[in-house]
Amino acid sequence: MNRLNHVAFIMDGNGRWGEKKGRGRNFGHLKGVEVVKKIVEKSLELKIPILTFYVFSSENWKRPKKEISYLFRLIKNYFDKEIQNIIKEKIKINIIGDQKKLPVDIKQTLKKTIKLTNNNDKIIVNLAINYGSKNEILKTCKKIKKKINIKNFEKNLYTKNIPDPDILIRTGGRQRLSNFMLWQLAYSELYFLKKLWPDFNSNDLIKILKNYKKIKRNFGNI
Repeated sequence: MNRLNHVAFIMDGNGRWGEKKGRGRNFGHLKGVEVVKKIVEKSLELKIPILTFYVFSSENWKRPKKEISYLFRLIKNYFDKEIQNIIKEKIKINIIGDQKKLPVDIKQTLKKTIKLTNNNDKIIVNLAINYGSKNEILKTCKKIKKKINIKNFEKNLYTKNIPDPDILIRTGGRQRLSNFMLWQLAYSELYFLKKLWPDFNSNDLIKILKNYKKIKRNFGNI
């Protein structure tokens, strides 16, 4: 049976879901946040140590300004409202990505959240915000002063000290990585679902985990 340390998610389809419901893209993003909360709750129950959610990519700045503003407001409002529950549930929040370009109030909220949850130990929830894997790899190469090898390289990634994902789940019907954790996903099991993210649920997660446990993972061996 395969050991499970880390599950990553590309939460595709929020905007399309909202439009499909006739309520607009922002409504889809709102529902998407609710699904994240439910998946974290189920993962706590299942004792999954680490989750990573692709929240906002370095390419998402191309979207309409109103949609970007709404997405950041969702992030801020969620942590302002839920921080005490997050602390109570012993959830540790970690951010991966380039935070320099983020709005000041978002950076302050994230910094406060990271500080308040730093000692929590039930589950680590990584939020990839303004994250792009190609930029991460380039920045890592520039930071390495000594001999470049796999060990030194991985020490300088956003995900240093975090095991690579065992599983990547992407909703929304598209079968690509979209500049997400290109280095870290080298040996991950990839699951692509047609369901849009707001329709993803705990039963879908459990079904994938059951399938994962049956897979023989060779890592280049026989």
